[in-house]
Amino acid sequence: MTTGLPSNRFAPWRGTRRALGLLIVLAAGSSGAAPPIRATPSLDPSIAQQCERVYTPSWRPAPGLVNVPVPADERPPKGLPVFDAAHRTCLVRVTDHDAELRSGFARNEYSRRQAFNADDSRLIVVSQDGYWHLYATADLRYLGKLNGPAGDAEPQWHPTDPAVLRYLPNNGIGMTLNEVNVETGQTHVVADLSQRVRAVWPTAQALWTRSEGSPSRDQRYWAFQVDDAKWGGLGLVSYDLKEDRIVATYDFARNRKLRPDHVSMSPSGQYIVVSWLDAVTSFRADFSEPRVIQKKSEHSDLAIGADGDDVYVAVDYEARGGPLFSVNLRTGKRTDLLKTYIDGTATALHISGKAFARPGWVLVSTYADYGKAGQQWLHRKLFAMSLDAEPRILELAHHHSTYAEYFTEPQATVNRNLTRVLFSSNWGTRSKTDVDTFMVVVPDRAYSLAR
Repeated sequence: MTTGLPSNRFAPWRGTRRALGLLIVLAAGSSGAAPPIRATPSLDPSIAQQCERVYTPSWRPAPGLVNVPVPADERPPKGLPVFDAAHRTCLVRVTDHDAELRSGFARNEYSRRQAFNADDSRLIVVSQDGYWHLYATADLRYLGKLNGPAGDAEPQWHPTDPAVLRYLPNNGIGMTLNEVNVETGQTHVVADLSQRVRAVWPTAQALWTRSEGSPSRDQRYWAFQVDDAKWGGLGLVSYDLKEDRIVATYDFARNRKLRPDHVSMSPSGQYIVVSWLDAVTSFRADFSEPRVIQKKSEHSDLAIGADGDDVYVAVDYEARGGPLFSVNLRTGKRTDLLKTYIDGTATALHISGKAFARPGWVLVSTYADYGKAGQQWLHRKLFAMSLDAEPRILELAHHHSTYAEYFTEPQATVNRNLTRVLFSSNWGTRSKTDVDTFMVVVPDRAYSLAR
């Protein structure tokens, strides 16, 4: 294929984000004074134009489930799209952390977080000093450090306004929900729940999801965990932002429950999923109708199924084959999708279900594989997967990240229609901090062609 682009020949890991806060939160306060960002929107969609040289009318995705060794290619320069010949995709480096941030890594924050704004014109990354940074998606210009969010602020892009980013105080301390206009730098408090929460739990200090949760797709409904000053769990809150009211509360002591790993609202806002380590449980938004959907909490995400229902997608390392599976939150039906134990090997992975405009699909990024049989087809790469009983697989790229510790995990995420994939990589080094952010551009028609 002639592309016109440079060729780029390109034990289950239990536990979640325990490292978060050890590196990025220590250095950043919640105020994070930074000059306002007054960027002129780019009129040059150069990255998309260059990638179209790959995605000609005759383009077809690479066959799925193919074991291709990871080539030892050098890290590409920032902003130059390269052709991943093994996967027939267009890949580009987004950040240059040494030149732009001078603060160690510049990485995509997490698979469960939406890094792209409402119209895909902006994306955010987090740096090692705990601050958040803005880039133009079209040409990957660095636009500056954000004013407002710092540390573990759980940023969420506004669902319709591309200039607005919502965020919590660091670790939820203060119990407010805030907004920043990323073009002007102006910030304000959207909701202050502190008095209402303390009326239920007088010792409450923090209101957050514990880093891994999300609001509903339209951001009307939110689910939070409440902690005291010693990080003892007090309970859960469901909140209606449109009406500025607490919908319901759930008390840990009264229900004899320990502090969970994290909590999240489902995309529709109808369900809350609480990830206790020994029992992942879904509730209605008023904490009624509890249902255990997984016996042990592992890496997971919430997504929208092809039929529009909310689904929980996770890996089950306890079951035979270590399957990726989904659970329909309305019916409770579980569907095993794909085995991850192949020929005695195993791998760790993350799931991103944030492609709300492409229901029935999720993104998977794998890392830290092991086993005597060596590398298998799904290892060390990114692939999109349909939520069918016999899923279609769209292989996207090797991430080239050598696992060293938490911050070297790829933790890939998506935009809303799964045409942009963002991931982190130390690109063949063993460094824990020499990490940049990369993007795969995926043509919309790839999903109708996937097998």
